[in-house]
Amino acid sequence: MAPKHEVRAVWVTTLSGLDWPTSRATNAQGREKQKEELCRLLDQLQACRINTVLLQTRVRGSVIYPSKIEPWDVCLTGQFDRDPGYDPLAFAIEETHKRGMELHAWVVTVPAFKTANAKKMGKRSLLKTNPKLLKRHGDQYYLDPGLPGSADYLTDICREITSNYDIDGIHFDYIRYPENPETFADGASYKKYGKGQNKRAWRRDNITNMVKNAYEAIKELKPWVRVSCSPVGKYNDVSRYSARGWSAYGTVYQDAQGWLRDGIMDMLLPMMYFQGDHFFPFAADWQEKSYGRTVAPGLGIYFLSPKEKDWEWGIIQRELCYLREMGLGGQAYFRSRFLTDNTKGIYDYLQKTFYPYPALLPPMTWQSTSAPEKPRLVKRERRNGVNEYLEWEQQEGCRYVIYASTKQPVDTKNPKNIVKITSDNCYIYSLLGAYYHDYHLAVTALDRYGNESLPLQL
Repeated sequence: MAPKHEVRAVWVTTLSGLDWPTSRATNAQGREKQKEELCRLLDQLQACRINTVLLQTRVRGSVIYPSKIEPWDVCLTGQFDRDPGYDPLAFAIEETHKRGMELHAWVVTVPAFKTANAKKMGKRSLLKTNPKLLKRHGDQYYLDPGLPGSADYLTDICREITSNYDIDGIHFDYIRYPENPETFADGASYKKYGKGQNKRAWRRDNITNMVKNAYEAIKELKPWVRVSCSPVGKYNDVSRYSARGWSAYGTVYQDAQGWLRDGIMDMLLPMMYFQGDHFFPFAADWQEKSYGRTVAPGLGIYFLSPKEKDWEWGIIQRELCYLREMGLGGQAYFRSRFLTDNTKGIYDYLQKTFYPYPALLPPMTWQSTSAPEKPRLVKRERRNGVNEYLEWEQQEGCRYVIYASTKQPVDTKNPKNIVKITSDNCYIYSLLGAYYHDYHLAVTALDRYGNESLPLQL
């Protein structure tokens, strides 16, 4: 049975408009088209009972909101640092909340931009505003995690987003050293700041410091904002299986399990884009070292595509069933287009079988265990003879969960009874349907930490 509390997340990629937007906001018509496209995407995710949208907000040293720190990303208008004429992040948050889902701002952290794009970024490019923080590595510029200014810079971006937007979470991507880190040009930084420490330990501490600084700044502003990241899918070698030279801890200096243990991360979405023995033992390892926090592995559903690895559908199905059976905190999908395109039937399977009813996110009990007050009924009236209108007192920062059942009192512990999750303080239901099925209703308040009130039984 599907649990009542479960992360059901999807990465929505704005880089190159891979998931959204495919149109350009260069005029009023283009803006409306871009907005309509996002609404269609959110409708599809809501219908599939996804509860968390990870929207790529900082792309590669550029952003999809009006920032005082970085330029506009090219995906919106086809040109870097060109204002699209509206605030895409604010619009996305509003539309996501309307549908009872959470929006987490996905922030690509260490990578800045490709060298080919450096000149196109404009005057507000990091290469112009703070070039000392950047190191060239391959065909890209990256923040140098060994420089104290890099952690400060990332924290400033997190503060800007958290202060100005009603986000539910901040999601860090690529908070690590790049591939082939042995050739990363941080020798001078190590010499200046290493203080005789082993270089591998120093690098690991640098990434942890970035996480800690940003986490504390976000929580100081809005403690309910859920901070997560997507580490490399294998934390390290496990007792019987090798990570084969590609692990979070050993290769790219991400001590992600340590971040959970030390309380500087609320949720991990490890990128487990593998199968078989590369997946199952490492998923178990994440679960065993979750330290009471949430781990919702990311699944590489793009590999189902014939243009990618053309995986058979059973690979993802087995992984989904294993994660739920093992009691992990949920699932995340990379990326949304492969879900909404119903690649190999995944959308149909989730909607009809795996997610038969809505789910709430696991509560952040380490942050707060104080439940909101039970909703108080304000109005209940018959409308047009066929509908009943309910209204209750609005509580600040709360969403509401509507339950329905043939039994009274309604069992709010049973997720089968969840009808809707809404930010509205009212609900209309059909009397014809309600009386025909002899339904009873209940309403609970849900705070920003995921704590749920006692039910208002109707």
